[in-house]
Amino acid sequence: MTPTDQTSRPSSSEPRPRRRPRASRGRSARDLLRPTQFQESLLLAPPPSLQNTAIAGMQAAITVLIALTTMHLSPWEHLVGFPALGALTALFGRFASMRRRRSIVAICAALFVAAVFFPSLLSYAGASLPAMIVLLAVSAGLATIAVSHWRLGGPGATLFVFAVGAVLGGPAETWMTVVERTLATAWGAGLAIIVCLATDGLRARPVTTEAAPALHAPPFQHQLIAAGRIAAGAAAAAFIAHAAGWHYPAWAAIGATAVMQGSHLHITMNRALQRMAGTVLGACIAWAILAQAPSFWWVLAAIVFFQFITEVIISYNYALGQITITPMALLMTHLAAPVADSNMPVERVLDTIVGAAIGIVFAVAFSSADDRAHLARRRAKLEARR
Repeated sequence: MTPTDQTSRPSSSEPRPRRRPRASRGRSARDLLRPTQFQESLLLAPPPSLQNTAIAGMQAAITVLIALTTMHLSPWEHLVGFPALGALTALFGRFASMRRRRSIVAICAALFVAAVFFPSLLSYAGASLPAMIVLLAVSAGLATIAVSHWRLGGPGATLFVFAVGAVLGGPAETWMTVVERTLATAWGAGLAIIVCLATDGLRARPVTTEAAPALHAPPFQHQLIAAGRIAAGAAAAAFIAHAAGWHYPAWAAIGATAVMQGSHLHITMNRALQRMAGTVLGACIAWAILAQAPSFWWVLAAIVFFQFITEVIISYNYALGQITITPMALLMTHLAAPVADSNMPVERVLDTIVGAAIGIVFAVAFSSADDRAHLARRRAKLEARR
C-alpha cells in the first residue's frame, strides 16, 4: 500500500480508495476449513516446463545412483546415507539460466555440507537431544533466509532441514565421524555439480514462473519474520513429537517447514492437506517395500526411481510428489540405519500430521493483516464466480 497524501482530502465527488478487507485470524481459519479449500487441494496444474523438471529428476537420480553405489562399495559403507543428502543439490535451480544455475548449485552444495557438519560437530560436543532439536529449528530459520536471500527457489528450505535431521538419527561419537560425514556429503554434492554441468545443456530455456527464484529478494526484515515463524513452528512440531516418544522428531519439523513455505495462507493450507494425504499413501508403499526385506540394490533401484518420478509429478500436485517422496525418504533412512523398525512408516505419518497441523496453526497465528486480507479477497472472488 502507498501512503496517502495528508495535505489534501478527496472531495465527496471523488471515488474513495478501496479499503483493505478486514479479516480476523478466526475468520481466516474458517475460510481455510471450507470444503472449497479441500477441493482446491485436489486440482492438477501442468509444470511450467516438463522438460526442465524431467531433466532435474534425471540429474538427481543419476547423482544418487553414483553416490550411493560408490559409497556402498567403499570402506565407508556405513555412511551411505550422507552422499544422498549432497546429491539433492541437483534439484535446485531447474528453471534458471545456465549461468544462474551454476551459482545456485554451488551455493546449495555448500549449504548441504554445512547442514551436516555443524550439527555433527554439536553432537560430538555432547549436545543433548533437546539441544539438537533447537539447532534443527534454528537451521530451518537460517535455511529460509538463505533460500530467500540467494534466491535459490524450490524445493526451498525443507531439504536442508532434512539434512540436519539426518544427523539427529545418530550421534557423532568421535571427531573422525564428523569428518567422514562431512566428506561423504561433500562427495554427493560434488557429484551433483559435475552431473549438472555435464547435462544442463539438455534443459530448455530459462522459464519465468512462480517456482523460479524471484528477480529480487524481499526486504531483510520480511525474511527475518518468515524465518522466525518457520523456526518457531519447526521447534514446536519437533518437541511435540519428542514428548510423544517418537523416534524421528525431525520429520515433524520438516513437515512444519514444508507447509509454512507457502507464499499465501491458502497455499499453506493446500500444502498441509496435500502433504498429509500424500504421506499416508507413500508410507504404505514404503511399508510394502520394507516388508520384503529387500537387498541394498533393490532399495537403491527404488530410491533412484522415486527420485526421478517425484520431480516429474510434483509440479502437477504437491500430494502426488509426497506419495513418492515419502518412500524415498524412508528408504534412505533405512539405508542409513538398517534396523527392523516396522513402526517407521507409521511414525512418518504421525510426524507429518503433527508438523502440517502445527504449520497451518502457526501460519494463521502469525499471519499479517495483508496475508488475511489477501485470503479474504480471494475467497470473495471465488464466491462471486459461483
